[in-house]
Amino acid sequence: MLEVKDNIHRIRIVSPSGAINPDLIDGATERLRCWGFEVTEGRFAREVYGRFAGTEKQRINDLQDAINDESLTAILCSRGGYGLAPIIDRVDFSPLIQHPKWLIGFSDITIIHASLSCLGIPSLHAVMAKHLTELPDDSDSLRYLKEILEGEIPKYHIAPDKLNRVGNVKGKLVGGNLSVLMGLRGTAFEPTYDGAVLFLEEIAEEPYHIDRMLQNLRMGGVFNKISGLIVGHFTNCTEDPLMQKSVKEIVLDATAGVGFPVCFGFPSGHEDENLPLIMGREVTLKVTTSEVMVNFN
Repeated sequence: MLEVKDNIHRIRIVSPSGAINPDLIDGATERLRCWGFEVTEGRFAREVYGRFAGTEKQRINDLQDAINDESLTAILCSRGGYGLAPIIDRVDFSPLIQHPKWLIGFSDITIIHASLSCLGIPSLHAVMAKHLTELPDDSDSLRYLKEILEGEIPKYHIAPDKLNRVGNVKGKLVGGNLSVLMGLRGTAFEPTYDGAVLFLEEIAEEPYHIDRMLQNLRMGGVFNKISGLIVGHFTNCTEDPLMQKSVKEIVLDATAGVGFPVCFGFPSGHEDENLPLIMGREVTLKVTTSEVMVNFN
């Protein structure tokens, strides 16, 4: 259980990856404070060092300080981009075992989700500063995030896709951005796939790049280990007629011969509709011809 001291939710905004427009930090801070949360930011959250939000040392220090701060209930990563791969093996996440807190983000933050999953620590694949600044108050992406931070766990019901593969399974939810996840293959930070429900999303990748990555997972035995697959947004992944199949069909072909359920079109990823998912927590995935249910146990 998360520790909420004095009934006050304290959130720290850090920037462990790409540099961010500081106006978005201001906007996220304002939104979170409107929700009644106490917000601070890392010392170097607004730094710019090339494409990065500060030097490696600055980014490590901010992330580690937030992890070590026992008064916090959540850490919000301001944005993704690129920057975690060079520093992840110099961050100590072990304090979260005794003093858990939500760590929030997506895209490059997939690396942190994977690292925490290896330690048995749940985390939130959810919107970051840009969406917290720009989305309207009635956005489901924001509403569900606020509810989770306040202790209410969502149950999702979404419309079916004609290419879905039906089934009903349970397993620990792992995954995130496909390209980022592939960068963890063969490392100590690669999630454990045995019995897991795998979530994948992507942005601006060619279909043959997507196929190459999925074939790696196939040949590496990942699809023989997982119990289910949730496919989120594949944003700006323009269909390639020369592939002779759609991106969805590429996924189905890569997973042919295995019996786990597949859900297409789950509203999570690099779009405004980015429903929060609790990574590293057991989830029930039920795919029928009439609907898809995703419930966290």
